[in-house]
Amino acid sequence: MKVKISGHSAQEIFESVRELTKSGDLQTGDSLPPVRELARQLGVNRNTVSSAYQRLSKAGIAITQGRLGTRICADLKPGEQEGATKTELFDLADGSPSKAWLPDLNDVAASTLFNQYLYGEETILPHVEEYGRNWFKGACPNNFKITLCNGAIDTLERMMTAHLVPGDKVVVEDPCYISSANAIRLAGMQVIGATVDEHGMQAEALEAALEKGAKAVLVTPRAHNPTGVNITQERAEEIKSVLARYPDVIVMEDDHFSLLALTPHYSVIPPTTRNWAIYRSVSKGLGPDLRMAFVAADRESVKRINTRLAPGMSWVSRVLQAMVYTCLTNDKFVQQLHLAKAHCAAHRSTLIQALKHHGISLVDTIDGLNVWVPVKQDSQATAFSLTRKGWLVRPGSSFDVDTKSEAIRVSIQKIEAKTADTFARDLADIIRG
Repeated sequence: MKVKISGHSAQEIFESVRELTKSGDLQTGDSLPPVRELARQLGVNRNTVSSAYQRLSKAGIAITQGRLGTRICADLKPGEQEGATKTELFDLADGSPSKAWLPDLNDVAASTLFNQYLYGEETILPHVEEYGRNWFKGACPNNFKITLCNGAIDTLERMMTAHLVPGDKVVVEDPCYISSANAIRLAGMQVIGATVDEHGMQAEALEAALEKGAKAVLVTPRAHNPTGVNITQERAEEIKSVLARYPDVIVMEDDHFSLLALTPHYSVIPPTTRNWAIYRSVSKGLGPDLRMAFVAADRESVKRINTRLAPGMSWVSRVLQAMVYTCLTNDKFVQQLHLAKAHCAAHRSTLIQALKHHGISLVDTIDGLNVWVPVKQDSQATAFSLTRKGWLVRPGSSFDVDTKSEAIRVSIQKIEAKTADTFARDLADIIRG
């Protein structure tokens, strides 16, 4: 490497490399000198250089890869975002629940008993904790503890902060939910894809990723986004068998669709796994602003998460907890959840049947707010062709990790019979060319 790194302290070396990246003298993918070599050049202790490289990794400037060395990484960017888009097109891309399926928050507030709490008091309401404990009973390893986080992505971020360091590899489904992949990359971690079929993450692909040194795995047991597939009992056992050989790997299950799911939850966590978490956000069933996730995890993980959720920092609002509890236990709102579940199933079935009627083959998924439609051609080109017919969808490329998806994701909440037929006919025309 021709550029000259300077400095006699870890901070000075860090600043030197940072300035070289800003000036363009160091580019994405450039390798930094081995620790021993740079220490000799600068006349400093190897620990000084190692500390500087660790700071570069934490700052997202470089990525450390063990024996493969340290290299400059690309600038961290938020990537694509989920949600509604201001468009004149018919939006089948946003992936959100229908507002008509969600509870009226004014009614929820009027039905909720609120109390004032002060600093130093318990941050989780006892009846909310009990609800969570009962909800996870039988769904995860024994001797679990319950905590709360501010949604699914917040839980993922807190688990990574608790157990991982920048540069660590995290296995995800390929294709992968946009927000999860973004959160992992923005934390300075490496995303490693494991392919998905109609039964969920493939065990062979997971093992191949773990053999590359992955430190954690993120699995979606139900309503995988974008494909909508659920992990079958047989596949869960296959994955569990693989993970049993890697007890130090962090295992996280994002059961985000739990409130609306029609299929059972089959956990992939073996009893040998030391650190794990299963989390169930309420956002899909109750709305994005009721941003809360119930988390079941091993005792050490809960202890580390709660350290960051302590009073005076960022605990989940007890006002929010009280409202969520009302939605989950009040008969009126529980009935609305059942209706939302039925509406979701009906909209999905309407779209799938329309697509099949027009000769488009796809997997019959049961859960989720989206349908994954194979197009057997470039997904971005297909999505662009649909815009010319007035439709907005997500191309499979938005979710790709290591492989290229020839599919599009279609959200179901706005689907009615006539809409589904028109969309399916337009898509079939595009696929046939």
